[in-house]
Amino acid sequence: MSSRPLRFLVPGTSARFRCGGLLVELQSARLCAELAPSVEVITYRQREPGHLFLADLLQQEATPGEALWIVSWGFDVPALLRQLRGRPVAYHAHSSGYGFQLPPGVPVLAVSRNTLGYWGDRAPRAPLQLVPNALDPAFGNTTAVAKTRTIDVLVQARKTSSYVLDCLVPALRKRGVAVEVQSGWVEDLAALFSSAKVLLYDSADYWRSVGVTEGFGLPPLEALASGCVLFSSFNHALADSLDPGVSAWQIGCGSLANDLEQITAAVANPDAFRPKPELLAALLAAHSESKVQQRWQQALNAINQHWDQLLAGAPALKSVPSWRLRWGRRLSRLKRLF
Repeated sequence: MSSRPLRFLVPGTSARFRCGGLLVELQSARLCAELAPSVEVITYRQREPGHLFLADLLQQEATPGEALWIVSWGFDVPALLRQLRGRPVAYHAHSSGYGFQLPPGVPVLAVSRNTLGYWGDRAPRAPLQLVPNALDPAFGNTTAVAKTRTIDVLVQARKTSSYVLDCLVPALRKRGVAVEVQSGWVEDLAALFSSAKVLLYDSADYWRSVGVTEGFGLPPLEALASGCVLFSSFNHALADSLDPGVSAWQIGCGSLANDLEQITAAVANPDAFRPKPELLAALLAAHSESKVQQRWQQALNAINQHWDQLLAGAPALKSVPSWRLRWGRRLSRLKRLF
């Protein structure tokens, strides 16, 4: 068990803040409930009944305090770390590319190898841990594949490219394919995925426009667990778990004609396009709640030991700035010339 109480920081938990990142933090808090003396979800933008508020706690509790704080909301991370200076803290990193630097000694809990590699380059002296997101058990229904599916092709409008919405979907419909474009929040996503033969997931253009990465990409895994054939982009963390032509198929693969041929064939014969059962089972098992809980236990043990050392007076290692490394390389070249 972790030696410190855990506090997961989120801006709020109401519908205003509802998104995949919030669900992951709430799920992580639940998975860690057995791993620490106590686990709390703390809000910092919106006061809510049932949740303590960050500003109040910082006024009431002197540093360093007893808790380990978990920050995650990308654009808010620098400000939160400043407020939590002197307290044990870790960054639960989803998307990467926000551009900020971490203070020395702040550990990173990366949700994907893509994000792990980013921080392994940007903060090579920070303690790094890989803790993938967990797949909700609702998506592990073993009867999902055998279920009658009324939707040929499902598209979630949010984050989907204009190519899919404006070119591919109309072309599929002209071929008589039943395409459902879903928008807005879905309370029972597992039921929706289990009603579709094929899911189209093309987020590359969205994340390029935002300027940060796809941190993990749960919907593709959820779709695979629900028995869908997956046509996906392979940007950022999607490449962690998806293998073109093995577990998923590339969308926007060379030409519209190729996409139409592949997708209509998958609608006609989904079994020919689904991943092999043993491969899918291994992929889903790696993201089961029990496996991810083990990852949390390992990570928390290491992070608490790290903070024990820092609070006992050990100095945190600092990463050499990139500009200094580049100038050092140039100077060494000049010395060889002269």
